[in-house]
Amino acid sequence: MSAIDVVGRYGAAVAAGDMAALAASLTDDVVWHQPGTNQLSGDHVGPEAVVAHLGRFMELSGGTFTLETESATESGNLVATTVRFAARRDGGADLDQHGVDVFRVEGDRIAEIWLIGENQAVEDQFWG
Repeated sequence: MSAIDVVGRYGAAVAAGDMAALAASLTDDVVWHQPGTNQLSGDHVGPEAVVAHLGRFMELSGGTFTLETESATESGNLVATTVRFAARRDGGADLDQHGVDVFRVEGDRIAEIWLIGENQAVEDQFWG
């Protein structure tokens, strides 16, 4: 399975809301690097921590968080995807940005994920 296929399997699990399949697409010691200086920022290690972290996006946005993959390219065991993500918070705050997610694949699972949003300051303000 190519690296881009592994990331595609992860993306399909995210889109379907299938947290068991999502966790199965990650290595036991996966590291999710969430940028910024907000309550979601920091490194999240292990599939359970990543699934819980993604749940926080939904919780904080009242279930409105969406993520769309626009394109994907690979180089060896690295995959870069261009994405669009959006959410709404109580009080009418909206977030709608483009970004790049970079995945490092080991075998048939994702070992590391880095996120890069187009405006980190706006994202930090939105998530608080």
